[in-house]
Amino acid sequence: MDPVQVLEAPQCDAAADHHDGVDVTSWVSVCPRGLWAVQKTLTHSGSQRKVFNPGEAPSAAYRPRLGSLCRVRVCLKGGTCQAVKPPSAKGDETQQGAVRFPQRRLDSVLQLELGDWTTLRLGEGHCDVTEACVEAMRAGDSCEIRLTPANGVDVCASQPVQELRATVELQAFTPGKESWQMSPGEKWEWVRSHKERGGQRFRSGDLWGASDSYSRALKLVVALQGCEADGKEHQMEERSATTSEDGPSCPTVRQVRSMKAELHSNLSLCQLKLKQPARAKESAAKATRLEPGGAKAWYRLGRACQTVNELEEARLAFGELLKLEPESTAAAKALKDITSQEKRSNAQLGQRLSKMFS
Repeated sequence: MDPVQVLEAPQCDAAADHHDGVDVTSWVSVCPRGLWAVQKTLTHSGSQRKVFNPGEAPSAAYRPRLGSLCRVRVCLKGGTCQAVKPPSAKGDETQQGAVRFPQRRLDSVLQLELGDWTTLRLGEGHCDVTEACVEAMRAGDSCEIRLTPANGVDVCASQPVQELRATVELQAFTPGKESWQMSPGEKWEWVRSHKERGGQRFRSGDLWGASDSYSRALKLVVALQGCEADGKEHQMEERSATTSEDGPSCPTVRQVRSMKAELHSNLSLCQLKLKQPARAKESAAKATRLEPGGAKAWYRLGRACQTVNELEEARLAFGELLKLEPESTAAAKALKDITSQEKRSNAQLGQRLSKMFS
């Protein structure tokens, strides 16, 4: 692992410098077990030493940013959390010097082994609740979080559950970057990483996690499309022909457009399976506008329209799919289903009208 500058808090009395619960924030977070409402209260503010970069505002440099390696520990309130000295902020290193990151747990709201110091790379969406806490913390800070299912039910337990309480500690972190500080090539690497991670999560059954990964990628790829809007396609193509010695190569406009279409299409599939047909329709429609030749996006658009009972739009979507893939049995079957669905709707309408005028 390359040498890094570590932002670390000196050891200090954990009982000092309390904020008396005045710093409270709340949000809704995504995890493999659904949507959870989170309330965070800062319980301890640590001191730290840091050499600021030229032109950098001190308040911005105090907190982790995209790509920061963060040493964190999460403990359930009331559980055991031994006061052991945390490992180096450079992370858990193997003999080869590579950082070992924890596996994302699908059976836990917090997605981490509790009670142990671990290394997280901010921005990867490995553990949604913890990362959302850490990105607003400083080295040496700790906070208490209270979590409740957003709809009152844990989708894994399928029954009402009591709230969870935990503490999150940030011992130290390495420097990162804001997205606007990154080169197009660096953003592209993040986009590809999020897309790959989204596919892995989808295949493991983590639909919420996959949806989150695709959404993170889309936020970054939107900035890359600015090159197209500025009419810089030719320069972008030339610049991408070779890999820069200073970092990853810049993607071409075609690559960016294709990636954005694929991300919208993949997000649409997640939304369909999460029973969000209106959002799935919007995502799939964006994908078809970006890349009209994308067969999967047309199929997902058709399914989404069919689910919200917009049958004519569904028929058009499946018709476009048949133009691309004339032998598609899925599209042919879907069109037959739409015809049957329309007949049932017309029959029900006829019955209601006959009752009104009888």
